[in-house]
Amino acid sequence: MFQNKKLVCFDLDGTLIDSVGIWNQVDAALIHELSGIKANLKLIQQQRDLQLTAFRHLPDPYLEYCGYLKELYGFELNKEDVKNRRYSISRHFLDHVVELKPQAELIIQALKKQEIPLALTTTTSLFNVQRYQDNNQNINAKISFDDDFALILTRENVQNIKPHPEIYLNVLEHFKIEAKDCLIIEDSLIGVEAANNAGIEVVAIYDQYSAHEIELIKARANYFVQDFTELLRHIA
Repeated sequence: MFQNKKLVCFDLDGTLIDSVGIWNQVDAALIHELSGIKANLKLIQQQRDLQLTAFRHLPDPYLEYCGYLKELYGFELNKEDVKNRRYSISRHFLDHVVELKPQAELIIQALKKQEIPLALTTTTSLFNVQRYQDNNQNINAKISFDDDFALILTRENVQNIKPHPEIYLNVLEHFKIEAKDCLIIEDSLIGVEAANNAGIEVVAIYDQYSAHEIELIKARANYFVQDFTELLRHIA
């Protein structure tokens, strides 16, 4: 799995950090605040996944997603203000609630010990990554994004979000390596598809919020592991 690899790329949300459910809570709080409606968390996630996929070719898919929420739930605010309010609500969760996945720091340490460079390849925003690094002690007490990763690519670095392969093609170009030299670790179907579309081997790691797509994820990933404890066994 890791043999002869010159680079390992990690997705962030749902892969390194346990955050997908947090965004469901953020959106639920946003919807309730602006409409009074108590939306189902599972439905929120399904709506968000579908809309972000549909809007992936636009300059700001998350802005368009906020516009979708505005129309669906009848918000009075415009979509720009909805987006601003969404991120205001998210700050408490980003700073105090989000945690690393169990053993995530150990997999990073093990790969660094093998002298394999690491990249963080996420379609979340740089704002979120910096907030985790600066304010979230659950995360920054265990890993350092700046020190542990040789390259950090976020939503601001690409025109097309996953499942488009742009972020992974950019990684290959940056490190001047071929697809066979790289390994990607993802949790979601769109992440696995982005790796597939870039022609790079991908390990899918289980996340409860991707469980509804688990069979497709397993079918399209080169490897599947239940958690980082299992993945650690594959490092020499």
